This record gives sequence, structure tokens and C-alpha cells, in this order.
Amino acid sequence: MCGIFGYIGNKECISLLIEGLKKLEYRGYDSAGVAVLNNDLLIVEKCAGKITELEKLMSGNPPIESHIGIAHTRWATHGRPSTENSHPHTDCKEEIAVVHNGIVENYLQLRRDLCADGHIFKSTTDTEVISHLIEKHLSDESMSLEEAVRKTVGEIIGSFAIAVISKREPDKIIVAKRGSPLKIGLGDGETFIASDIPALIKYTGKVIFLGEEEMAVITKTNIKITDFAGKPVTKEVTLVSWDPVSAEKGGYAHFMLKEIHEQPGAIRDTIADRIKDNCIHFEELEIDKKELAKVNRIVFTACGTSWHAGLIGEYLIEQFVKIPCEVEYAAEFRYRHPVVDDNTLVIAISQSGETADTMGAVWEAKSRGAKVLSICNVVGSSIARESDGVLYTYAGPEIGVASTKAFTTQIVVIYLFSIMLGVLKGSITANEAEKMMKDMYELPQKVELILANETKVEALAEKLYKSTNALYLGRGKGFPIALEGAL
Repeated sequence: MCGIFGYIGNKECISLLIEGLKKLEYRGYDSAGVAVLNNDLLIVEKCAGKITELEKLMSGNPPIESHIGIAHTRWATHGRPSTENSHPHTDCKEEIAVVHNGIVENYLQLRRDLCADGHIFKSTTDTEVISHLIEKHLSDESMSLEEAVRKTVGEIIGSFAIAVISKREPDKIIVAKRGSPLKIGLGDGETFIASDIPALIKYTGKVIFLGEEEMAVITKTNIKITDFAGKPVTKEVTLVSWDPVSAEKGGYAHFMLKEIHEQPGAIRDTIADRIKDNCIHFEELEIDKKELAKVNRIVFTACGTSWHAGLIGEYLIEQFVKIPCEVEYAAEFRYRHPVVDDNTLVIAISQSGETADTMGAVWEAKSRGAKVLSICNVVGSSIARESDGVLYTYAGPEIGVASTKAFTTQIVVIYLFSIMLGVLKGSITANEAEKMMKDMYELPQKVELILANETKVEALAEKLYKSTNALYLGRGKGFPIALEGAL
């Protein structure tokens, strides 16, 4: 749940870093911090508590003029919430600062080895070993910061997205990724980094998704991307069409209420241009219909809310397509030797397109010969790129932690795909498909009718909100809906 934000350019960056962290507050956190470079000074400020506490802490000091920095919101895993355990973490000489999302699985052994070499630790986190490893490698004066980071990520076992700055090379940010999402936002003479798109869209819609085991050296004028072995990597720039206003509350009391009311529009956008001449078309599908026709089994894999959408998909596939279908938790799929082959279609569902467990399930399915189709909300995301085909949900940014429009648009896409596959397999007639498509066209209006009764819902909520427990009941497709309601 941690968040990363960073900036390098010509603007004063403290306010940008704080604003970037605020855009990531929805992820949940218990502490926050920033690190900036000012000529030959590395300045680090961090504290337990909310970002507002960090702002107060920084406002009490003389103004800091800096054009490069990294920032972080932490959700405690290794080590309790405290100022010492907050990110960024530094080395012994306080020349290097690191922020990190993920888990260093071998941190205890690394820490023991570093302590034996004389390194002194200030926290009980796993992250701090990263800054000390970089310091260890930079003890070789001939080694660049890039080389030191590359050696360091080669020693780490686990998942991570990291951003590093150093007094030794104060004109660059170095980032690296394995298993945790990290994006690079391209501005006009400036570059941003973030763990999630909502932190970037106020500044730029041009985004590079850092891939697995890739790292980047970012300066004001250049971005160099390589794999962990140092081989250059060419990346496409993705244009994210979310506008900054769509990520703001727009007069609603909170993001979740706003996103509830955005469902009719999100459903319309997801259906638009996909139903033409009484047929369903997915232009981005990229899996040949002949290959789809050979599919004799479907496996949905996902986590959380997306898993519930997959459960609904199981009902729809078996009802419309008449082939076996099952749903697997992505976190378990790759650990149980799944039986899939080239006639199995694995459908991976992820709102962000960056869910680490779902990404692992995609790799496992492909390694066993299955075709992988992903359902994602973010164009160009990691899971979308790794899949053989992709179906996008055009829900826009979803900030609320309890999913609303992302969930409903996932169901819409699954419904449309099930109809298309049913027609392809001959298990649905053209007349049946036409009626179902007509029902889909009417869906946004029906959602609007429900939302028009908001005052009745509020009155009911007033009666129920003090209850200490609730039981959700559902039969058939209503069963996964009940699970999602309970979640």
C-alpha cells in the first residue's frame, strides 16, 4: 500500500513532492517523508502520521530550494510505524537516500553481513539494507551510482520498486523495479516518477511503464532505461487519457461517492464502439477468432474485487459458452502447478494492470502454453503488455479503496466477451445475442434510476450504519455480488 513520488526538473520540488504524496493518500499509510538534494546537501525530513504532519515539520525550517527529490508514504510491514522506520532511508554517511515499495525477503542475512562490515543501522525496516548496499558498492570510487544500484538489485531477493538519489551524483534519480509498479511521467523539461497514475495526471499524460527487472537513470534532459544486466531497453510512451479533473472529488464528499455516481458514464464508455451492427467487436483483443474457437476451458485469475468479477464470469461463461470454467486466486495459481494447455484461455483481471500476484499468474499460465487475455483499466500497464490480448474497462481513475465503477465495468466487459464467445462457439443464436446486447445498451439508464433514489439509500444507511455485523445473501450470480458487498 506504500506510495512513491519523485521529481527532477527546473521547479522548486518540495511542494510538488508533498502534492504528489497527497494524491497517493488513498493507498493507506502510517508515515511519510521526503529527501531532496540542494547542491552538496542531502536533506531528509520524515515523520510518523499524516502528510499534514510532514508539512508542519517542513514549514518550521528555513525554505529549502531544490529541483530534485523523492518522497514516500509507508504502510508498516517490517518495523513499527515510527519516524526512524519512515522512508526515505539513508546510508551511514547520509549521502544516499532510498524509497522502496515491496519486501526484501533476504534482508536479515543482508543486514547481518552489512553489520559485520561495520555498517550502522538506524531503523528496523527491510528497506534500509538497500541504502547500505549501495553505499558498500560506492566505496569503490570508480563505480557510478547506476552501477552500484545495479549490483544492489542483483543481491536483493523479493519484490521492489525503488528510487535513489545521492550527493555523489546530484543530477539524477535512479529507479528500478521488480514486482511492484513504477511509472515515469514525461513533462516539458521535467520528469516525474510515481507508483500510481493518479499522482502523475495533474502534470502529464505521457507515461512510461517501467517493466520487470528494468531500471532507469533519469536526468533533467534524458531517460536511459536498461534491464538489470545493463542491456538498453526501448520503451513506448503511453498516453494516459485521464484528465486531472477526473481524479478530483468534483464537489462530492469523498471519492467513493463520486465514483458511485460515475458508474453510468463508465459503463457507457466501456460499451461504446464495441457493439456494432448487432455484433460485438473488441479491437484491442489481438487473439485470433480461430484460436478462440479452439478454447475448450477458461480459467479466471485475479485477487480481491477482481476475483469476485471472475466468479460472475464463471457463471456467464458456463451459461453462454457451455465450456468448463473455473476461478483461481492469483496468489495461489502459480504455486499449485496448474493444469493448463494451448486450448485453455486464462483471463487475468486487474483494475490497475499492475497487481503483483496476478502478474505472476500471467507468467505461470504463459509458461505452460495457455493463451492469456487480460481485463484491465490502465492502457499499457504491465499485465496488459504481458498478455496475448487485452480488454480494457474505460472506468477512468478509481481512487476509492472500495471498488465501484471498476468492478461494474469489469462485469460489463466479461458479459460482452461471454456473448461474443457464445456466438463464436454456436451456443448462442444471433437473436439471443441481439436481445442481450439491447439489454446492455439499457444498463446505464437503469443504473441512473438507482442513483436517482440516493435519498432513500441514505435513509436506509442511517438506520443500519451502527450495526455491528451484516449478512449478505445471494444465489447464482448474486452470490459473488454478495461476496463483494461483504468485502
